[in-house]
Amino acid sequence: MWTWKASSPNGWNRRVAIATMIVFAAAVPLLSGMPHSEKHENRRVIDNLEETWRNAALKGNSAALESLLADDYMAITPTGVIQSKEQTLALIRNGTLRFKSIDFDDRKVRFYGTTALVTCRAEVEGVSADGNISGSYRYTRVYVRDAKGAWRIVSFEANRIREPDPRKPDSHKPVANK
Repeated sequence: MWTWKASSPNGWNRRVAIATMIVFAAAVPLLSGMPHSEKHENRRVIDNLEETWRNAALKGNSAALESLLADDYMAITPTGVIQSKEQTLALIRNGTLRFKSIDFDDRKVRFYGTTALVTCRAEVEGVSADGNISGSYRYTRVYVRDAKGAWRIVSFEANRIREPDPRKPDSHKPVANK
């Protein structure tokens, strides 16, 4: 049996560390938000939805895209333009936004309760009202599970990956916070 003596600081520190590890070990399942098997299944579902989105975008299938997007969907394009669900679907329907190819890599999916956050890199070939949109992008897509259990896209934001300026040797490094 342990005795809690304040006169032995090393023993006290060890006991506090052990107690902290026990509490943390007990809390980890609570902090994760869902069991591992459920996370694995939801990850598979989100990966499939990402592929469904990709195929619908490549085929210009606005009906399939409409079923993926929540009614309050909002996108921020690489040029900073905000688009609603209706605006996004209209661009697909009228052919203003067309994709020749979309290839994904470096996808990460994180879950926060009934929300899934997807970050990914995409190599895109296509055109929009602004012209050629071919290039490398990083995007974030947010899915929320609705009351019926279906995952819907509520938000999307894409940014073009810019190559470092060779005239500026440190242009590829992030700016340090002061």
